[in-house]
This record gives sequence, structure tokens and C-alpha cells, in this order.
Amino acid sequence: MATYTYPTFPYRAPNDLMPGAPQRKPLVIIGAGPVGLAAAIDARLQGLEVLLFDEEDSVSFGSRAVCYAKRALEILDRLGVGDVVVDKGVSWNVGRTFLREEEVYRFNLVPDAGHKRPGMINLQQYHLEEALVNRATELGADLRWNYKVVGVTPLADGARVSVETPDGAFEIEADWLIVADGARSNVRRQLGLDIEGHVFKDRFLIADVVMKADYPAERWFWFDPPFHPNQSVLLHKQSDNVWRIDFQLGWDADPEEEKKPENILPRVKAMLGDDREFTLEWASIYTFQCRRMKNFRHGHLLFAGDAAHQVSPFGARGANSGFQDTDDLLWKLALVIKGLAPEALLDTYDTDRVYAADENIRNSTRSTDFITPKSAVSKLFRNAALELARSQPFARKLVNSGRLSVPAFLVHSALNTPDTGPFEGDMVPGAPLDDAPVRVAGADGWLLDQLGNRFVLLAFADSVEAIDTALPGLRAQAAALAGAALPVQTLLVTAHAGNEPAGLATLHDRDGLLAQRLDARPGTCYLVRPDQHVAARWRSFDVSAVRAALARATAQIGSETVAA
Repeated sequence: MATYTYPTFPYRAPNDLMPGAPQRKPLVIIGAGPVGLAAAIDARLQGLEVLLFDEEDSVSFGSRAVCYAKRALEILDRLGVGDVVVDKGVSWNVGRTFLREEEVYRFNLVPDAGHKRPGMINLQQYHLEEALVNRATELGADLRWNYKVVGVTPLADGARVSVETPDGAFEIEADWLIVADGARSNVRRQLGLDIEGHVFKDRFLIADVVMKADYPAERWFWFDPPFHPNQSVLLHKQSDNVWRIDFQLGWDADPEEEKKPENILPRVKAMLGDDREFTLEWASIYTFQCRRMKNFRHGHLLFAGDAAHQVSPFGARGANSGFQDTDDLLWKLALVIKGLAPEALLDTYDTDRVYAADENIRNSTRSTDFITPKSAVSKLFRNAALELARSQPFARKLVNSGRLSVPAFLVHSALNTPDTGPFEGDMVPGAPLDDAPVRVAGADGWLLDQLGNRFVLLAFADSVEAIDTALPGLRAQAAALAGAALPVQTLLVTAHAGNEPAGLATLHDRDGLLAQRLDARPGTCYLVRPDQHVAARWRSFDVSAVRAALARATAQIGSETVAA
């Protein structure tokens, strides 16, 4: 029983791209997976012309990536597809881990209230890609289907791309090229670029089954269950009554044999019982890999997503980290293309996302080592931790069935301005800003929906009437900050509701959670980047400090661009 009808996207002959010498485009993207499509959408939101090539004419086949974490959902909100994805997906916060049939550990991804998005949603990748295609098309991205990139030649100031289509081959040049063509990146391989790391000797079977079941929308992970002894199993609910089951097989398993329905169905029946009716929809075999390129930037070529880095699937770090790549990259690239920042800004894409990739690889490797121990000692430790976790809280922290994706805190980024005063909490420079409920023009809203795609200064006061006391000089300087070549919008955040002052947008911290999460008091200011990461924070407003932090956050300290 098929639960999804795959769309066929229209092919357009390349007549407009072929005549004469190679044309030049400001931005070309290779690959229409989630990362390439997110990059195309973000480019359009930044006002950039974008041309995207993909050799297929539909979304990816099979459910593939299914878990999207809270930070990825917040990025999708900024891109304009968050509601579509969350409404279609299955939201969950609770994960449970079992040893044989007994629960030994559980966690809650969002234990406190006051967040717009859940800790995770599960949604088949084809649904996500279709939503991204629709949004990219709506924004005017030039998506070319059945355009196969067969070669890339780096240039001093761009790249030349060789493309094959049903109507012939052609070449086109790009000022900037984003390579998002997946884990088996043809571009990376053709250019002989390195990808280093570890391939784990274990295999897992993915089986998507369609069934009606009253299991809760939670992540369930079994070690050594009676229906699959000495191995592990993972269960997730997806949309349309599709359930994802992952069976550990071991390295000696024959991938081709294990994918055959006659070998999959007995495994599923052993798990669900003979009375449970189900239909097998899709199956695949995967091997763990934790690898990355040494550098993500190669001149005017910028690698993102699985083309740049790969992790084992436990922890849902693949697509989630890919969205964070584009989230970091596109605002920087837009400023460079517009002449508002130097090319050196793009070096921080490389350093910051390599830092994030290494963090993901470390966590993914630890999860994989726990799930699939490679020595008798490792297995003894793993089993002891599981046994103790039944009754000993300290041991539950040792249980690692996949530490789930969290956003990277870019605390070492060269773009951060160090604190000059004491702050409590997690919202340090480089952190992705926490969400919180607010009131906007008398209506309930969310903080992160007011941010993104531009620099914003959050300035805190008890009330509108207290602005001049808490934030002296803010009224006079807000317009100048907003009118600069590289603008900064000021958002006044008040503890008490009141009338919005002329020329100054205001948020009411409805429940006090925003001030609590940012350790803010009257006079506190936060400079937030276009990707909603903290660039700097202060205990009082100083326009010269804001301009200096803006210069630092755009790799142009001393540039006339940010001069008053």
C-alpha cells in the first residue's frame, strides 16, 4: 500500500543558458536534496538570484532522513516552511530505552514550557523535500530538473560548471558555487578532495511498514530484545501511519539478501506479533560513517551537508546539521555578494561549521561505539551500564542509544564579541538564541519569528516609559543603526505591556521567560545575527560598542561600511 505519490517536476530545455560563450551567474547550487533546497530558499530570502541543478526530476525515493530537531524546525520557520513540515509530521519529545523488555532510561527533549516547536518531529524526507521545492519555486528560485553536473572547474573568481541535459550539454560559470550533492558527491570526487574519518563495521536494516498502532509518538530503542536477540532495534512513528524500524544486522550480513521482503517480513512479525497487520513500504541497508572534508570552503566552492560531512544516523545529526550549514552560510555569502563584507567572512563558514561537524562526529562516534561495541571489554561495559540503569540514576547517564541532535554553540567563532560583564545562563556569544513567547502588537507570538535574515539589537526595559532611563541614547541612535548600509533593527523588549513608541518596534516579554533565558535586566542589550545566533551582549546600551560588534560579526573591523 503506497502512502505517497511521487511528483514529477517539469523539465525545461536549457535554451536560455546555452547560446554563445558560457554565461555567468552569481550563485549556482548543485543538488536538490534538503540542504540544496534550503540554500536556494535562503538565497532568495537574502535577495540573491539563484540557479539550482539536479540530475533527477522528483524528490528522493524512500523515507531516508526522518527526524528533524527543534533547531532545524526553527530554521525551517525562518525559511517559511516550518508550519507545513510540523503540521504533516509527528511531534515527539520523549525517548525510551529498553534492555530486553524492561525500560532502563527515558529522556524529555523539551522539559520546560515556552517553546514554539517540539524537541523533534518525524517526517519522511520526500514530504520535506516537496515542501521545500514548493517554497523555493514560490520565491522565484530557478530549479532545473534533469540537469546532470558532469564536471566542475575551479576558477580564481568562481567556477565553471559542465552540465548534461536531454537537449545537449553546455557550460556555465558561477561567481559562487554551493555543492550539496550528497554523501557520494560527484563534485568532491571529481576534484579529488579529501574526506577523512571512520567507517564502522556494522550494518542496519531500515524497514518502513504501514500499520495502524496505538503506540505513543515516542522514540523506542531496544538492546537485546527477545524478538531480535543480541542486537538492537529502533522504532519511530512517521506520518500516514508509516513506522520506521531499524534492525541491527552485524557486519557479516549480506545487504542484498537482507533487503529481500522474504527476509524482512519475519523480522517485523517477530517484533509486532502475528496478529498485527502491516505492509512493507520501503527498505534499505546502511553502514555507519563518521567522516568530513578537511575544509568546507575551496575558493569560490562551498560544500554543505552530506557532501561535506557524514555521521551515523543515530542522533539525527545528518540533515539537521546540513540545515545548520546553510543557516550559517547564506547570510554571510549574501553580504559578500552585495559588497557589504569581505570574502574573509566566508572563511568563518569553514571554521565554524568544521567545529560543529567535529562535535557531531564525536557524539555520533560515541553513540555508535555504545550501540555496536567492537570488543569484549566494550560490550561488558555497555551491558553493565544497561543493567545498572534499571535502578541506579548515575548509570542512566552512561546509556547512549544516540545522543540526539542539538545545535552547535559556536563559542570559539572569530565573529563573537567577548562579554565585558557577568552573565548567567547558556546564551553566550555564539549560541543559537533560545525561543520564548512574546506579545507583538497586541497578539501572541514567538521571539524567533521576529528575528532572522538581518541583524537585530534586542534592548530590554521594564516598560516603554522607562526607555530613556534604562537605555539612554537608544531612541536617538536606533534610526541611525537601521539606516546604515549594513542595517541593524532595534527591538525594544519590555517586561510590562504598553503602547509602542514611535519608530521603535516593541516586544512584550509575556511570561518573563525571555528575560530569564537571556539573563536580561533593564539596560541589557543583545546583538543577534541573521541566523539567530548571539553575536554580542552588554549590560548597557553603547552605540559604538554595537557598531564594533557588528564589524566583528561581519569580518570587517574598521571598515567604512559600518561607520556612523
